[in-house]
Amino acid sequence: MSAGLELADIFRRHGDKYRQTHMGHLGRIERRVMSAVELCRTAELGGHSEVCASCGLIRCAYNSCRNRHCPKCQGQASADWLAARQAELLPVPYFHVVFTLPAPVAEIAFQNKATVYAILFRVAAATLRTIAADPKHLSAEIGIVAVLHTWGQNLHHHPHLHCVVPGGGPSLDGTRWIACRPGFFLPVRVLSRLFRRLFLNDLQTAFEAGDLRFFGELVEEAEPAAFARRLAALRRVEWVVYAKPPFGGPEQVLAYLGRYTHRVAISNSRLLSLTNSRVGFRWRDYRHHGKSKIMTLDANEFIRRFLLHTLPDGFHRIRHYGLLANGHRVAKLTLCRELLGAAPPIEPPAPAKHRREMTGIGLDPCPCCGGTMIALGALPRPGPWHPSFWQDTS
Repeated sequence: MSAGLELADIFRRHGDKYRQTHMGHLGRIERRVMSAVELCRTAELGGHSEVCASCGLIRCAYNSCRNRHCPKCQGQASADWLAARQAELLPVPYFHVVFTLPAPVAEIAFQNKATVYAILFRVAAATLRTIAADPKHLSAEIGIVAVLHTWGQNLHHHPHLHCVVPGGGPSLDGTRWIACRPGFFLPVRVLSRLFRRLFLNDLQTAFEAGDLRFFGELVEEAEPAAFARRLAALRRVEWVVYAKPPFGGPEQVLAYLGRYTHRVAISNSRLLSLTNSRVGFRWRDYRHHGKSKIMTLDANEFIRRFLLHTLPDGFHRIRHYGLLANGHRVAKLTLCRELLGAAPPIEPPAPAKHRREMTGIGLDPCPCCGGTMIALGALPRPGPWHPSFWQDTS
């Protein structure tokens, strides 16, 4: 057992060997993720010194890499994002709907991440909005926060989309609020069938436009006849759409979003050991009622699985649709509150990182006395640095 084991420790100890072994296949994004995680909060990235206003303790605080694949950098990013979302929550139940890609589509997605993941976002949102607007179901406009995850608990490639949706919305003419039935959002079988049809239509369009590439075991799929056979087989299987029970209220929605929106493939808290080039980590086996188990992998295989989940540059893994879309969110939410007779939202406080920039007051209390830490001065980076290292958006 290794107390305080971090992903960075695994990369620092075994990253060079992995780079050498996979020199011809390791892409620029994967190399940058590895470097960012290895250097995060070390002297290589610079930082600042700070002093406790009470006991005088002086310590160094090193900069974060701010890479969205780094487990250590997601806490503050999540807090800032949640602070902005707090004012957007409505006093209604919220539902959690998950859209999962079948394995044959996931194979194509891995070789065409930007194209297929974008189809997943677009089609899942269109499916929810279309069925919700149907007079046979809800006949309302809804809002969606969609978050892409590409991993399972064992770190295999398992792309799926988490959608958090308020339980209702304005009528299509905007004159009244239409709520879902208690405990029920939309029929998952209807969602599944439409999701499958729309997705395969968009995938066919992408293929015909030459937007899909096939390598390795999938190289034969580049032939139209072979691709058509794969789509035909996919039309005959059920696609998984899962709707979880509703949340109890806005506070639970925020707690849930905090766990999911800025999650990476594996958190440091799940890492258990690094012994003789073997990495042990905790995982939940959902095929056996979520039982907690321990998996041990060769470090090389562990790193390979982690890097399966790097995202293309500039690809946004959190997106908003319907009445929560960026272009008209404020106006739509104002209408929703009027229809619900709800009070206007309370302006959220400034994110902690901005308070630090403005005041020089540290985020963490003094480890000795609990007093306030105040920044003293900058600690420069010891070596060369390139701005592209930081370019990483959600």
